[in-house]
Amino acid sequence: MKKLKQVAVLVAAGMALGACQTTQNAASPVTSGTSGAPIGANTSAQAPAPAKPITVAQLDTSQPGKPTGTLVGQRVVDFRADLTKLQQGVQQQATRHQQLHEDAEQNASTYQTTVGAINAKLQIGTTPGNPGVVTAWKQAQNELGGVDNDLNQMNALANDVANNAAFASYLLDSIRASYTVSGAVDEDHRQLRILEDSTQQTSVSIDRLLNQLSDDINRQNRFLGIERSNLTQLAMAVNNGEFYGTTLASRTTPQPLPTAQPGTGMTTGRPLVIIRFDKANVDYEQALYQATSKALERRPNAGFDLVAVAPANGTPAEVALNSDIARTNANKVMRSLLNMGLPQDRLSVTQVTDPNVQTNEVHLYVR
Repeated sequence: MKKLKQVAVLVAAGMALGACQTTQNAASPVTSGTSGAPIGANTSAQAPAPAKPITVAQLDTSQPGKPTGTLVGQRVVDFRADLTKLQQGVQQQATRHQQLHEDAEQNASTYQTTVGAINAKLQIGTTPGNPGVVTAWKQAQNELGGVDNDLNQMNALANDVANNAAFASYLLDSIRASYTVSGAVDEDHRQLRILEDSTQQTSVSIDRLLNQLSDDINRQNRFLGIERSNLTQLAMAVNNGEFYGTTLASRTTPQPLPTAQPGTGMTTGRPLVIIRFDKANVDYEQALYQATSKALERRPNAGFDLVAVAPANGTPAEVALNSDIARTNANKVMRSLLNMGLPQDRLSVTQVTDPNVQTNEVHLYVR
């Protein structure tokens, strides 16, 4: 059973925000999208940009190792089966994302073509409520519904990928815990190291897939928000037989004032938020949202520096591993901020090592 974890979130500037403990169970990897709440945030009104396909490294099963007959040896067999299933599932999800991305691009392009034809007809002049133009408007509405359906499927897929991220973390913890089980032989530990490395690589692939999905969902949400408003205004234009142009919603978005350069927030030495990942599955998002929201209330043009902080103690391999984990944690916090609606151009992500910290942390600075 997955070990329950808890996160420590420290908020600066005297903000007393308590973090709650949550429980999650990692049962098995997921292979397909089901359902989920929207996680996107407004970025730009445009069709999806090309996504780089993700190839998930597969565990080498050509030399699975000899059975040792030990308790750890049996765990190795179970871990290998779980990891193989996880990698196959993630690869299927990566392929599914690529198809959804292409579908969304095609549906958005088809919709824009229809709207363009309607606007062209309105520009040259037509009768109020022209039946042909009304039919075209209904077609555009249906095509925009297709874009909305693509978004729903992306959200469902993102939820399933997030479940696999949790399972990968659970599997990695279980593999590492097996090193301390007595009665193992050298072959057991050799196989554990292979499984540990492959699971870590799979976690990186899952993290990249989540980031790509988050980017697509953000763009789709922004696109749908503006185009729904555009269709409403276009309906009025069709009814009156006049051309009005794009919706005012796309013009009234306030332009932010210039923010400081990325990285300058760290020079203050005073993080707005510190999230300690000494355990797992912290409910840090509420505290993170409150702190970031108050910072933007005080400075609407603020930018933020997100810093992955790893302990600088231990062997070079341990430092490198901690750095990888800290970066993964920072990417998780970054996705939370983007899903809360923070524009991506307001956020930078870096990583450092610090001999003064005892566990992986993520710091958020205001710049």
